[in-house]
Parts: sequence; structure tokens; C-alpha cells
Amino acid sequence: MPDASQTPSIPASLLAVDDLVVDYPGSGFRKKGHRALHGVSLAVSAHETFGIVGESGSGKSTIGKVVLGLATATSGRVSYDGTNLATLTPAGRRRLAPEIQAVFQDPLSSLNPALSIEDILTEPLTTNGVSRTDARHRVGSLLDTVGLPAGSAQRFASEFSGGQRQRIAIARALALKPRLIICDEPVSALDLSTQVRVLDLLVDIQRETGVAYLFITHDLDVVRYISHRVAVLRGGRIVETGETDAVTLEPQHPYTRRLMLASPATDPVVQAERRRLRHLAAADNLVLD
Repeated sequence: MPDASQTPSIPASLLAVDDLVVDYPGSGFRKKGHRALHGVSLAVSAHETFGIVGESGSGKSTIGKVVLGLATATSGRVSYDGTNLATLTPAGRRRLAPEIQAVFQDPLSSLNPALSIEDILTEPLTTNGVSRTDARHRVGSLLDTVGLPAGSAQRFASEFSGGQRQRIAIARALALKPRLIICDEPVSALDLSTQVRVLDLLVDIQRETGVAYLFITHDLDVVRYISHRVAVLRGGRIVETGETDAVTLEPQHPYTRRLMLASPATDPVVQAERRRLRHLAAADNLVLD
């Protein structure tokens, strides 16, 4: 886990989510809508990683979508560096876009298969006024930052492994030198050893650039590895929050304990113990949530 003591103290949060409520409308004739978030509040400081962990359907990705402008808040407030995101015009959103970037779960679906890696990485730069010559020069630096050889620039996304494609997605997110990156399940599709390498890369990038992460995942072990603080989300509500070690090593809420037992472990002894505890809970008809 990153050293939280190295996170500089600043007077205000970079990202502040206050009492956020999000409703999704129903589809079809008279189908009821769904409330994804019930008054969620959290804050992300500059240079820190704030983790959001919860099962599928908990509402965790909805928070990231609201920050990115991909979902609309029903009520509450989401502020970035003191600016209420809900009040921004489309032009204001475009001006802010370089500062808030995203890395998603499936890089292959977010990387244009018809473009070379060089074109994928230069596109956000040229769109934001960087000359094509300067953008091409920056590609080599971006590839070096994420640990890919310069020769990768002329290849296509389909020619890379899952872990390498995620590195390309990270490089694209870094192209505009953002202050905040929304990481939505960025390692969940990778095997455990590749997960660790990508997480280490994100930690190194944060150390070098000072970028902040809002890190969304279903895996308590992953959030423990990379986050300074964490919020546990269940049914659109935060059930536990605090410093990462306190929440993930000594969870107080039954739901957090269930997530801990469900997380896969590379150590076979630890994994066997978690399996044993899950079986005991089932045998005793113990309700963990």
C-alpha cells in the first residue's frame, strides 16, 4: 500500500462528493426506476488514492460516471477543485477534461482497433491543441513511463496482451497530464501476477507525477494494495470508511468482512483459510450482510 504519510496535506479536497443521489430511469412500459446511490459523501485529496470497493451493483461505478459526466446526479453535489461539476456547460466540461481522465476495465474495447498506438496516444494531444510533431515526440515518453518499448508505437492494440493493453490505456490517460484519474476496475480482467505489475505501475506514476486516483474495484485485496483511504459501498450506501489498513485488516461491518473472505489470495495458506471461514459461515447459517 502507498505510504499515506507521504501524501501532502492540502487545505481543500481535489474532489468532493456530498450527499450524492443518483436515480436511473426504468426502461419499458411503466417499469420502475432504480436508485443507484443513496446520499454518498467522500473526498479525494491531491496526490492520494481513494478506493471505493463493493460488489457488482453496489453503485461504485456510478460515482465515477457522475464525475466524468457520463451520469447525472439526482441531487447532491460533486465538486472538482472547488467547481460544481453540475453547473458546467459542455464547453466548460471540455476545458476541464484534460485534468480528469479515466482508465476502464476492458482496455481493448476502449482502444480503437483501427488506429496504431501512436495514433491512439497522439489523438488526445492534437485534439487539445498540441501540434502533431510535438504529440509524436511525446509518445515515446508516454510509452517509456508505462514500461513499453518505443517500437510499440507502430503496432495495434490487438497485438498486445491484456496487461500491455492496460498500460497503453494508462499512457493515454496520462497524455494530458491530469490531476485526477478515475480507475474503474482497471485490473479485474487481469491475472493476479499481471494485476500486481499494473498496480505497481500506478503507484510509481503517482509518486512521479502527483496524480490522484479514485480507484474503483470489487476486490478488497486490490484496494488495500494501492489505496490510502477506502470507502465500502453496499446497495448505494457507504457502510464503512477510513484509513485503508483499518478498514481492510480489521473490518467492522459484516459486509466488509464478507468481501475480505471473498477476495482471492496468491498465498495458498491464506486462500485455504478464507475458504474454510466461508464454509463455516455457511454451515452455521451466519448472515454476513
